[in-house]
Amino acid sequence: MKQKKVKKPKKKKFGLLGKNISYSFSKKYFTEKFEKINFTHYSYKNFDIASVDEFPKIIADTKNLKGLNVTIPYKEAVIPFLTKLSKNAEIIGAVNVIKISKNGNLKGYNTDFYGFQKALKPLLKKKHKRALILGTGGASKAVAYALRKLNIDYDFVSRNPTEYQFSYEELTQELFSDYQIIINTTPVGTFPNIEDCPPLDYSLFTENHIAFDLIYNPEETKFLRLAKESGAVTKNGYDMLVFQAEKAWEIWNK
Repeated sequence: MKQKKVKKPKKKKFGLLGKNISYSFSKKYFTEKFEKINFTHYSYKNFDIASVDEFPKIIADTKNLKGLNVTIPYKEAVIPFLTKLSKNAEIIGAVNVIKISKNGNLKGYNTDFYGFQKALKPLLKKKHKRALILGTGGASKAVAYALRKLNIDYDFVSRNPTEYQFSYEELTQELFSDYQIIINTTPVGTFPNIEDCPPLDYSLFTENHIAFDLIYNPEETKFLRLAKESGAVTKNGYDMLVFQAEKAWEIWNK
């Protein structure tokens, strides 16, 4: 009797789209995940590109590409290249996950807001009613959306503020005490520039404040260290990344 040939599982590729991403959380996380669940036919690659205009070439040239994570600075810039957006991604105006269907359609999702919301929630107490979001990029939009879902009022702080945003210079003691959650969504302080931090007066932090940094490398940024020295509860971006990555995995396997 002839033995039936065992069908080899189809190779599936995933990756991260970004710029200067050698430090990437996603590649390590998903490579280890695939090993753990014995998905040897799955692989994960960094697509480190100088311009978002290189994105269509990646899609055209990468066989069996099923999904992508998207990081700074392409969370907003990638949108015009996509076929459609999920409802959340459309509202937020930023994408950090792309699912590639069999017919080549590219659908953008946002799981950043989900990851942030899940990571922040355990820290919240009744006194935490208002938030300041440092930065106005793609990540800040997801944070703002999550805060709206948590019924927390927020304002933005920017180096180049519009009339609806605060400048760092405007953050006086009186103003700062009106906000109990301070969230850094900028890349300031990321490895290797670990001595950098947003230009705040860190003595304004108190034990009533939460300081949340979306950065996870280093584990404790200068922003978090200085806020903690003034008594604030601190949290880095690692848990948020894990939560958003697991949500991405769910989307790719739908």
